[in-house]
Parts: sequence; C-alpha cells; structure tokens
Amino acid sequence: MSRRADSDETRATARPGRRDGGRPDQPGRGGRPGPDGRDDRGRTAAADARPDQPGAEAASASASAEPVRTEEAHTTAARTGRALTTSALHAAATGADTFPAVLREALGRRGLSLERVSERLKARGITISQATLSSWQRGRSQPERARSLRAVDVLEEILDLPAGTLRSLLGPRRPRGRTTPPGAEGAALQILGEDSVVEKALGARFRHFNQETSSLMVHDIVRIGESGTMSGFSTTNVLRSGRAGADRALFVLSFDDEAAEPVDIRVTCGRLAEATYLKGLKSLVLEIHFGRKLAKLDTTVVSYAVEVSPSLTRATHYERWSRTNLHEYLQQVYFHPGALPVDCHRYVREKVGAPPRAQRRIPLGAAHDVHVLTSRCKPGVHGVAWEYGP
Repeated sequence: MSRRADSDETRATARPGRRDGGRPDQPGRGGRPGPDGRDDRGRTAAADARPDQPGAEAASASASAEPVRTEEAHTTAARTGRALTTSALHAAATGADTFPAVLREALGRRGLSLERVSERLKARGITISQATLSSWQRGRSQPERARSLRAVDVLEEILDLPAGTLRSLLGPRRPRGRTTPPGAEGAALQILGEDSVVEKALGARFRHFNQETSSLMVHDIVRIGESGTMSGFSTTNVLRSGRAGADRALFVLSFDDEAAEPVDIRVTCGRLAEATYLKGLKSLVLEIHFGRKLAKLDTTVVSYAVEVSPSLTRATHYERWSRTNLHEYLQQVYFHPGALPVDCHRYVREKVGAPPRAQRRIPLGAAHDVHVLTSRCKPGVHGVAWEYGP
C-alpha cells in the first residue's frame, strides 16, 4: 500500500503490512501500525534505501535527470523519476554546485557504498568512518582538518573526478563545538529521527525543509478500493508564511509496497513545479508553487491528489506526521463497499517508531467512511488503523 509525506510539518501513511509515518502532509502504507514506524506519507511508505547504498544514490541521481515539460509531469515524472523544475532550490540540491551534491552524485555514478569508500581510504592510510562520509554527503559537516582534506584529495581519485573538483566546493571553516539544527530541521528530526526516508529523499534540501511556512490546517482523504488496497489520496493544506517572500512548499509522499506507485498527480490549488519519483526510496517529491510571494503571516491553500497503481497487499492503516502544532487536522478514509473493515481505531505516536497510544475505536459511517477530527493537533504521528474480517 502506499503512504505519503507532505511538506515540512506533517506526514500521513496508508499502508499494508506494518509501517507508518508521515506528517499531516505525508502517507504511508497500510498494515496494522507497528512500533517500528517509518517515514513519509505515513512514514513507512518510503523504501529503506540508505544513503550509503548504491540504490539510494541511483535514486538521487535520477532526481537530477533532464527536466520534462510540466504539462507532461503528472504521469511521466512519477513513472520515470524525471524532475520537473526550474526551481533554484531544487537545482541547489541536485545540481553539481555544492560539495554534498557532487559527492553524492559521484558515489552514485561509481556505485560505491560508504563502507567500500571507507575501506579504500583506509588502504591508502587515511581513516574516515562511514558516519563521517555520510555526514559529508548530507551536508551536516564538511572536511576541514588536515587528515580530512587529504581524504578529499584521495576521494577525487577513487571517484574518478578531476583533481580539485571536491576541494574547490568546500566552504569556509565552520565554528567548532556542538550546534543545534535550524528550527525546521530540528523539529522534523525530533519526529522522524535520523536517516528518515524524508531526509534521504530531499538530500541537502532537508536542512531547509519548508522553513518559510507552517501548516495551519490539513485535510487528508484516503480511498480504499475493492481489493482493499489504496487507490488514491488527496490533501488540502492551509499554509501560513513565517516570513515575507515565501512562494513554494515541498511534499514527500512515500509508498510501502513496491507495486504501489503514483500514476497520476493533479494539483488543484497551486502550480506543480516538480514531481520526482525516487523508485529506490519508493517516494514521490512534489514542489508546489503558490503563484505569488506571500507577505509575512499571509496564508495560502495547496491542494493535490495522487492516483496510485494497485498494491499487492491490503492497506490496514494510514498515518501522517506533524512537526508543528496544527489548528486542525481531519483524516478521512473511504472504503469500497466490497472491502469494508470490521474494526477501526485512531491512535497517536509521539514520534516515528514509538508505540501507539491514545487508541480509540471509531465508527464506520453511512458513506462507508471513518474520520478523525483533531483540534489543536500536537506534533507527532497521527493515524487511523483498520482490520478486515476473515
């Protein structure tokens, strides 16, 4: 089943099997919510490709493929992984103009894991841990000490890069000591944890994930087909600008089942600027422009819908994660008359991977739907789970 993760503050999931995750803007696959929750539309939706594995690097590389016309984006981008964007933000994350981006692209092109690179450096007399290499490629730190700079020179050889390619991209030395992540990133990490699917899907962009806006209200609608699998979902998100000039938002939608992929994307409020499907992460990244620059504290509405290809297993829950307080969050799940559940309940997780709490049964309505309306919705993971009869 699929799940999804939307902009910087919420995620929702609908998945088969046991997965979870997503802020009130993200979904995941279906399955009884398990304590191992994952990320994005429900956080579990996204696959588990790690940044130090060739598959994840290939996914990152695919995101920088040549642009496609926006009109053709809906299906093409979701199927091929091509990026639809003219956005400078996207270019900064996937282009070859930053040290982390160039390092990630080179690792993906060579198909080398971070473990293998660390071993090759060690064979040359330079000890650099996988954790440090991961931090470099994610932009969390950069090489500065003499040993690290020697490692960069050797990395250029290992990755078949012209001499000086990586060195020339290093910025000024950063202040020493422990630093606190920026507000948007720090809040997301508290809910998602390190190395989440959302972070992997966004790469360098995760550091500034929708830090100019925050969600006030979110309305998710999930549709379950006759086979019990998710057929599609839609989201309406009311955003408020925290500073003047905000004009876009990012959303990460993830899918737990490899067979479930986005086949059509419709944006009814806002303009679709990017739709990149990262198959290795089973995640769809959307960048939606507002059509104008917002004044500070101004609001705008973003609405989109995603049609999903048939999954192999039934969906059994849907989640969304939120990093901030929402004024209101409404979850609705519509079931096909031929796939009605025998039991439904709502629950909350403090963060991804935490055990569900505040579980409460919810009734099935006359329209074969269940809903949960939460006012003053606190940060965390909010989900609905259901069971089918024998």
